[in-house]
Amino acid sequence: MVSIIIPVFNEEKNIGKLVAFLKENTTVGDAEIIVVDGGSKDQTAAEAEKAGASVHKSPKKGRAQQMNYGAKVAKGEWLYFLHADSFPPPSFLNDIQKAIESGACSGCFRLTFDRDHPALTFYAWFTKFDVDLFRFGDQSLFVEKKVFNEINGFDEALVVMEDQEIVRRIKKRMQFRIIPKSVTTSARRYEEIGVFKLQLIFSIIVLLFYAGVKQETIVNFYRSHAISKTY
Repeated sequence: MVSIIIPVFNEEKNIGKLVAFLKENTTVGDAEIIVVDGGSKDQTAAEAEKAGASVHKSPKKGRAQQMNYGAKVAKGEWLYFLHADSFPPPSFLNDIQKAIESGACSGCFRLTFDRDHPALTFYAWFTKFDVDLFRFGDQSLFVEKKVFNEINGFDEALVVMEDQEIVRRIKKRMQFRIIPKSVTTSARRYEEIGVFKLQLIFSIIVLLFYAGVKQETIVNFYRSHAISKTY
């Protein structure tokens, strides 16, 4: 069984639609849907529960902390981490199963955006390449629970770049597969901040991270320039 783990914070407008989509494209026994709330002030938890998800309140807020908590309560042998504003292809469960059967122990999908913009199409095109710089949480992530536990999950000291950091550790231990289909993620943050401006901000954050700049400095930069209305 695959445990689908979705960290949320104030996602009442999106979470119900995503959970409904996931339920339509999975069957009982093949997958469970776990929504981990980081203390939402709106009706996120109620909407997720109404749509059919198993809702858990995380002891700590933070994407890494919430995903680790979701993994802790998960019953599946495989974990699939998904953002609340990202929709995998309808065949995602079968695609993951095929990747596993072919020898992959972890992996992700490519990325596309829900807005038709040349720059966003160009950004998404890079996710087809097996280069760590192009691995982000919006692409989702599947991994065997046993291995996830062995590497101690997501690094909770990281507020940003936790998604790319764990992929680097996973790839040191096992085969990582990029499934040639795309997760469709929301372009809402690009619309809020600006398509070119936000991509520049993300690029600076990546450079700071790989340059070894302290997480506190990166987080301050992130919160000053790229913070969204939800996270």
